[in-house]
Amino acid sequence: MKLTAHDREVLDEALSRHGLRSTRQREHVFGVLLKKRDHPTADEVYSRAKTGMPGISLATVYNCLETLVQCGLVKQVNHERESSRYCPNPAPHAHFHDRTTGRVVDIDLPVGLIDKLRDLLPAGYAVEDIKIDFHGVADKASRKPAAA
Repeated sequence: MKLTAHDREVLDEALSRHGLRSTRQREHVFGVLLKKRDHPTADEVYSRAKTGMPGISLATVYNCLETLVQCGLVKQVNHERESSRYCPNPAPHAHFHDRTTGRVVDIDLPVGLIDKLRDLLPAGYAVEDIKIDFHGVADKASRKPAAA
């Protein structure tokens, strides 16, 4: 999966901040996630990655995903007992989890909402992360597959 110059720069900078370097496999897995932003599982990433890099192993995909999460390029999305999913959207956002299909969709948040939520904490508490997840069922019209 070929990255744009901008995406390669973002990847290289994030890896460098963590004392890591870019590899063909990391670039490829990151590109797979950016190509179709549908919150795939590791197995789905592996299946897609094999198309452009037949020799890549499932263990390598897991290692790449772990590195991308560690560097803040990808968020690991977990819903109860389901497989982890991976989201390359760096902007503050929420997720809607359709319990019928298992599909996860990004929900844009109004500007300033995260800051307002931080302000709700009493003095002496420091927020490290805020996750907003909606769970429910999407109507049939909303269940169309995400665009590639």
